[in-house]
Amino acid sequence: MATDTPQSGDPTGDVHDDPPPNSAQDAQTIADVIRTLEADGYTGQFRAVDGGNVECFTCRQTSPAASVAVASMERLEGPTDPADMVAVAAISCPQCSARGTLLLGYGPDSSLEDAEALQSLGDAHN
Repeated sequence: MATDTPQSGDPTGDVHDDPPPNSAQDAQTIADVIRTLEADGYTGQFRAVDGGNVECFTCRQTSPAASVAVASMERLEGPTDPADMVAVAAISCPQCSARGTLLLGYGPDSSLEDAEALQSLGDAHN
């Protein structure tokens, strides 16, 4: 009769089938990024609007994306479809100082509003 023995020094005896590094399971999701930013105080929301502008959902004011303070920006691709490209920006409203997140599509399938805002944010972030 065979008995299971702990592997890799695991005292519980559980066998772990860890996925290989850089697998789809290791990919960072939009929800992961937003959850981390919210924990850092970026709880508001923003959206891109016409003309390279960003609307704050807290004060409902619109500002040029180039005038928005960008704390960080993370670009993600879908784990099953690399064409699912999105940028998550942690930004602050120049009108009311609300801190929040802005999701922007990028690449060939992005909207004109997203592309203009992303370009302006990128110029301000560099």
